[in-house]
Amino acid sequence: MHELAICQGLIREVECVARAHHARAAAKICVSVGALCGIDPQQLARTFSIARAGTLADGAELEIESVGVRIRCPVCDLESEVAPNALVCARCGGWRVQLVRGEELLLRSVELELEVNEQAPRAPAAC
Repeated sequence: MHELAICQGLIREVECVARAHHARAAAKICVSVGALCGIDPQQLARTFSIARAGTLADGAELEIESVGVRIRCPVCDLESEVAPNALVCARCGGWRVQLVRGEELLLRSVELELEVNEQAPRAPAAC
C-alpha cells in the first residue's frame, strides 16, 4: 500500500509549510492526482484519514482533484484530452504522442490555522 508512504510524505510537507508560517494546524489540504500517476484517489483519502493522526494535519480535510490525461501529437500538433488507456491522437491516430498532463501528484494548497496571537504573515522558511 504505497498510499501510506505518499500520505506520510504529504504530511511532512504540510508540517513544513505550517512551521514556516507558525501555524498551529492545517485545516484543509488540496492535492491534484493525475490519472496515470499510479495512485488511487479513494485509497489516498482513506489512508490520509489514518496517516494524519497525531500530526498538525490531524483535523484537516483532504480535497483531491482528479486530473485527466492530456497529450500532444508531434505529427499534427493536436493537443487533446484522452482516456488513460488510449494514448493516441484523436485526429491522425499517431501513437508517438507527448504526455502534457496526467502523471502528476501535486500539493496545490494548504489552509492553515494560525496561532491566536499571530500577526502579519512572515516570509516562509525553506523546507
